[in-house]
Amino acid sequence: QVQLVESGGGLVRPGESLRLSCAASGFTFSGFAMRWYRQVPGKERELVAHITKTTGVTQYADSVKGRFTISRDNAKNMVFLDMNNLKPEDTVVYFCNAWNYPNRYWGQGTQVTVSS
Repeated sequence: QVQLVESGGGLVRPGESLRLSCAASGFTFSGFAMRWYRQVPGKERELVAHITKTTGVTQYADSVKGRFTISRDNAKNMVFLDMNNLKPEDTVVYFCNAWNYPNRYWGQGTQVTVSS
């Protein structure tokens, strides 16, 4: 059974940091690119960060470039999103995604709230 379980969300103040984690199981983790998306209610999910299967090449949305870092640990089947200098507009649900065309798996999401 494929599972992606996110954790690490919460309430922080502007300028603070959070680390999101995603634990994967039920599929060959190293065979999938991993992504973090976020979604404002009523809008499409936005791709935030992407990391390739084994080389670790990363890409970021312009809105988070320089503040967020995606990483993965293939030995532990984990992917992470380190979020620094958080802003109120980062308040949203974040989703972990595993992608290896045509297969795509999603986690249940974790809420991040940035508010003073």
